[in-house]
Amino acid sequence: MLTLAFILAQQAGLVSADTWRLEQDQQWKPAPTEGKDKYLMVVARTEKLINARKTEALRKEWAELKKQFPEIDEQDLDLFIQAELLLCKRQFVKAVRTYNKFLDKDYQDSELYEAALRRQFRIAKAFLTGQKKSVFGIFKMKAHAEGIKIMERITERADDREIAVQAAVTVAKYYENKRKFSPAYLKWSEISWQWPTGEIAKDALLGMARCKYAAYKGPNYNAANLRSAKSYYTDFKARYPEAAEELGIDKTLKQIDEQLAHKQFNIGRYYQRTGNRQAANLHYDMVIQNWPESDAAQLARQMLGENLGSEKMEK
Repeated sequence: MLTLAFILAQQAGLVSADTWRLEQDQQWKPAPTEGKDKYLMVVARTEKLINARKTEALRKEWAELKKQFPEIDEQDLDLFIQAELLLCKRQFVKAVRTYNKFLDKDYQDSELYEAALRRQFRIAKAFLTGQKKSVFGIFKMKAHAEGIKIMERITERADDREIAVQAAVTVAKYYENKRKFSPAYLKWSEISWQWPTGEIAKDALLGMARCKYAAYKGPNYNAANLRSAKSYYTDFKARYPEAAEELGIDKTLKQIDEQLAHKQFNIGRYYQRTGNRQAANLHYDMVIQNWPESDAAQLARQMLGENLGSEKMEK
């Protein structure tokens, strides 16, 4: 039977179930719930006031809650309350710093620890989606870097909590959306290393492949990213064949092969223009041997035939 506290928290959109942890078998499992209800009650009762920016009402609510839960260590609660009030006032940077002071005490067994991480996640996501920060109480500045920094710190603090993964993935997706494919790839790579199994590992591998592919600028540029993308997509297909079929990875691999073939063909064309037909023929032949079914291979056969014909005529 669901407790009143859990129902309140769920209605506030704070939880979908219990606090989840990643166990040694790489499966997400609910953490112990002893003492959880009263903290969920606290979080649920204050969330609405924070959203409505009712600072004085929030202050009174916390005073009442401290009376109701005298067993909660007052110093810890006071820090948390201070951060909550700053968040209510939309003083986001100061709120994050105060939550950090609470989190620095390392009370990971406290349900308020999880709540503080969630509050910081909320602020960081707002920064990454356009919320600006105040400077000297006058100027408004973009806070994307601040948002990334907060998310990174959440991942460090949260250890094997689900929010650690959520924060890391949010950063990776932010970079991708901004078309910053190099840092996005590095973040997905970090995620892959930190969580090497399960659904997150699959998402990370696909993210690395996607970023490397998106980073390729065309046949006039280095093909290292393209080759890396092919390697990751091939690995993804081998590990997750059903998902690969649903995502059309075979089609993507075919496109990559065509691009690699055109890259090699363009090198041949370069040598052709400089008058080095021998080097050009070598690259045309590489296209034909490595990607015989590609459109580039058809062009290469044509150029190779013309060059060989010209050489015979010259002799």
